[in-house]
Amino acid sequence: MSRAIRQQFSLALLALSIAGCANYSGLNTSGTGIDASELQAQKSLSEVKVSPASWPKSDWWRSLGDAQLNGLIEEALRDSPDLQVAEARAHQASAAAYAVDAERMPQIDAQAGVDRERLARVQDPTGEGSRYSTLRSAAIDFNYNFDLWGGQRAAWEAALGQARAAEVDQKAAQLTIAADVARAYNNLGQAHALHDLALEDLKRTTQMVKLGKRRMDAGIDSVYQYQQSESLAASSKEQLLASEKNLQSAKIALAVLLGKGPDRGEQIARPAILQASAVALPSQLPAELLGRRPDIVASRWRVEAASKNIDASKTRFYPNLNLSASGGVQSLLGDAMFGNASRFFSIGPSLSLPLFDGGRLRADLDARDADYDLAVAQYNKNLVQALGQVSDTISQLRSIDQQIDSQSLAARIAQNSYDTVADRYGSGIGNYLDVLSIEQQLLGAQRQLANLNAEQINLSILLMEALGGGYQPDTTALDTTSLSAHANAPLTE
Repeated sequence: MSRAIRQQFSLALLALSIAGCANYSGLNTSGTGIDASELQAQKSLSEVKVSPASWPKSDWWRSLGDAQLNGLIEEALRDSPDLQVAEARAHQASAAAYAVDAERMPQIDAQAGVDRERLARVQDPTGEGSRYSTLRSAAIDFNYNFDLWGGQRAAWEAALGQARAAEVDQKAAQLTIAADVARAYNNLGQAHALHDLALEDLKRTTQMVKLGKRRMDAGIDSVYQYQQSESLAASSKEQLLASEKNLQSAKIALAVLLGKGPDRGEQIARPAILQASAVALPSQLPAELLGRRPDIVASRWRVEAASKNIDASKTRFYPNLNLSASGGVQSLLGDAMFGNASRFFSIGPSLSLPLFDGGRLRADLDARDADYDLAVAQYNKNLVQALGQVSDTISQLRSIDQQIDSQSLAARIAQNSYDTVADRYGSGIGNYLDVLSIEQQLLGAQRQLANLNAEQINLSILLMEALGGGYQPDTTALDTTSLSAHANAPLTE
């Protein structure tokens, strides 16, 4: 066969191979990202004051006005196990990205050795069986995969995207820890307030028992009415014990968030009355919420990483070129180790092309498409939930001031009513049922007011968290990555 014929045959064989190789036709993604500008919230937020300065600061908790809380949050951000877990995961993702990047580099190995052996008689061509030999060797091996289609780079960019998402997850964990500590601190303050109310209620019922005893001795009330007073006092004592239990639980919950043992909670002084933040929204909501919420930013990185994984998976359908080479010396004689006769080398470029794999490559690409669709769906979910959380929190904050005003008035009226009927009852002219009814109304009104005050603070904390807690993304890193969806499913910002 002539050289020209062999060349033509080789080209024809290559063309047939390419035509018959595995392909990814028919595999596409279906995930489509939500455009934040299409999420309608104007009516829900129409009456809310807006200001460009309404984004939370990175130390937003200082606006609550309690120095002890500031120190506790700083302690939690330093010692919380949850943050240690987030940091370890970020380290794992960073190490994985480093490993994938290393796969793109040439591999060079050096080796040297000395092999001393004695041949058995059956192995010795001379039949003597007493010959010794020493083989000395040294070699360098080289191997490199040419990234002809950019698959290795795409895999590295995917791993890098996952690492960046994990870094942002650290910021999200810090925000969650700070908000959880602030809420736990506020709950501790509420537990103290409810404990005070239980103490005050026990004082009132104890006083009613004393008054009831005098009225019974004077023949004004019956033994049955006096026993009702004793029963009410016993119930008040039980409520006090329950409030002490809740107070202890609140201390322990806060200590756990700080990453400390339960005794740490006993060292925390009674919280001051926290200051609820003013109800206001940034002027560019919801568009700028994309870059202010760490969970959304992390979702965007995961969408980008999934897109790069698709690119890497597609390149496995194409021919791949590998170059391997080695060279060194081998000698049985030490003085001839580096002589010309001891030298060797080999070089071997190789071309591989997938022809038939039973659908493995298609299955892998299909899985990567599914990963992308899942990442887009998670991004959409986080975006919708974020805007809904902001709107719901704002809606509750708008009405809670009025609820507090109304409940404060109800508590004052109940207090005045109780003072009046208690005086009449002590004077022997009041009705016990009136005292009992008003006392229960007063206790309920005071508890409800304490709960509303605590809820207002918790909603303020939740709003800071919903607005991203002062998070600012690494804009330089984000600018290098497009958040466009893969294939025919654009993901718009």
